[in-house]
Amino acid sequence: MRLYVVFILLCFYLFQGKAYAQSEYLIVPQQVFDGEVMHPGWAVLVRQDKIVGTGPLSSLKAVGAERINLKGATLLPGLIEGHSHLLLHPYNETAWDEQILKESDALRVARATVHAQKTLLAGFTTVRDLGSEGAGYADVGLKQAIEQGIIPGPRMLVAGRAIVATGSYGPKGFDSDFEVMLGAEPADGNNLIKVVRDQIGKGADIVKVYADYRWGINEKPMPTFSTEELKLIVETARSSGRPVVAHASTVEGMRRAIEAGVETIEHGDYGTAEIFNLMKQKGVALCPTIAAGDAVSQYKGWKKNTLPEPTRIQAKKKSFAEALKAGVTICAGGDVGVFPHGDNVRELEMMVAYGMKPVDALRSATSVNAQVFHLSDSIGRILPGMKADLIVVNGDPATDVSALRKLLLVMKDGVIYKR
Repeated sequence: MRLYVVFILLCFYLFQGKAYAQSEYLIVPQQVFDGEVMHPGWAVLVRQDKIVGTGPLSSLKAVGAERINLKGATLLPGLIEGHSHLLLHPYNETAWDEQILKESDALRVARATVHAQKTLLAGFTTVRDLGSEGAGYADVGLKQAIEQGIIPGPRMLVAGRAIVATGSYGPKGFDSDFEVMLGAEPADGNNLIKVVRDQIGKGADIVKVYADYRWGINEKPMPTFSTEELKLIVETARSSGRPVVAHASTVEGMRRAIEAGVETIEHGDYGTAEIFNLMKQKGVALCPTIAAGDAVSQYKGWKKNTLPEPTRIQAKKKSFAEALKAGVTICAGGDVGVFPHGDNVRELEMMVAYGMKPVDALRSATSVNAQVFHLSDSIGRILPGMKADLIVVNGDPATDVSALRKLLLVMKDGVIYKR
């Protein structure tokens, strides 16, 4: 009998959203952030999986709707995580090499289902998952399981295996007689066309390429693909209507990727004023992943707020300031998986700590990410006709972004998962 009760409670915990699936809600907070602007005194009416009304409470006709009053709270669009790896877990738990080489795909998928739930319950109703890191196309299956209602989780855009230049990616350090499984798929020259098409055919929504990597002398980051190779990737992916995103931290790697036509640069650690002005000119967005670099530095022994900042942190602060100054479009994405899933707000807090206004950080995680990721017709704003992806937090995140941690309600597609 005890095991039966535990099982029922576990099912309720895992699928608690089903317990709150109604047809119509009238949500009445203190204010509504619509993805762009804050509106005091507004309410939102939801019917099934759509927003059907927004505005002052007196303007909404909600006969029969369940009314949810949340005094002192702010309602926002569901947050969008711009750079995640649901199939990874923090490197201070298990090193990246160990995860790739020793953890089975079955184990990694089982763990990822928990990561997906934690992400959703943290208020992130959509994620751009940028590479399975050695787990093949497990991200495609995870996405399908969420879409079919098998497990709770955020809406996913997935990159599958991702693409690296031959000889540049890890794990490394083994006898050359061994063929070691890599964290991404190697390709070069004309073979890039076949690899891009194959990844798309196996379910990738996005093509991710590593435009540079730590393959220089003494593991110095250096460009990997030529501009012509990157253009080949972009042209092939674009034929299918898919974007290309580029891991790039060096100036030359960034420059080649920008000139090739990628849509976002991931990381951009050592970007300069000149390169960010080029990004602004070409309409390329930056996903800075500040929180990941901060976490890795701490894993390596840096005592934050006690020891001087490592060179990597100093460079990141400088490059992010240059990107803001240049007016580059900034996506919110923390490279979650390097640090714990469910702690996604950490990136927004660090964007603010590094000089971004809190309201701009909110825009980055809602309307800006939706626009850059080609999702703005359905999510990222609170407007009639948009999907009912909503969160409510206690306080005002436009003045204190950490209020995003004080969740009162999480709704995805009109289903309440946290209340």
